[in-house]
Amino acid sequence: MALPNQQTVDYPSFKLVLVGDGGTGKTTFVKRHLTGEFEKKYEPTIGVEVHPLDFFTNCGKIRFYCWDTAGQEKFGGLRDGYYIHGQCAIIMFDVTARLTYKNVPTWHRDLCRVCENIPIVLCGNKVDVKNRQVKAKQVTFHRKKNLQYYEISAKSNYNFEKPFLYLARKLAGDPSLHFVESPALAPPEVHIDLAAQQQHEAELAQAANQPLPDDDDDAFE
Repeated sequence: MALPNQQTVDYPSFKLVLVGDGGTGKTTFVKRHLTGEFEKKYEPTIGVEVHPLDFFTNCGKIRFYCWDTAGQEKFGGLRDGYYIHGQCAIIMFDVTARLTYKNVPTWHRDLCRVCENIPIVLCGNKVDVKNRQVKAKQVTFHRKKNLQYYEISAKSNYNFEKPFLYLARKLAGDPSLHFVESPALAPPEVHIDLAAQQQHEAELAQAANQPLPDDDDDAFE
């Protein structure tokens, strides 16, 4: 799904819509992929930057046209033109800001209203920050809606490829698809405490076996 002024490519390409509250790190995340930053196109009529992100897989090259808002989500939602023809999506929240997680169901609802049955990944960003507000075990929305969830840190490149690999496998219908080379990423701006993060991921795995709470909101009082 290229924009009118963007050249099409002769390998599979997909429109990926990136949603979530302003300030959750969506733009930083996309700009880690250097070719996407280099080749981005701005479409002022929709208020969007489109970053073409290429990945090399064992089945050949694929491209995600990653649609990133120019900040209009701060004004309450996005126009349907942003979502139309979306083939996959990433919903992002910030683990250091509770409200951004509370708003995830609204982003999910808006997305599904226009794009039915597309693969969606939920990402909790900024796991490099020490004072985390949304604990791993409080993240249950993906289980309710059967979404994939990854903890990421855009600034340290932690888990950068995982959302794209998951979406690529879903779109290709091939669970064994894998990336054969790493994309060129900007060098990490911060370093993550891997031991602490492994602890969070262990809590996440443990929480996955617990019954779902009746209501997410209880966890945030």
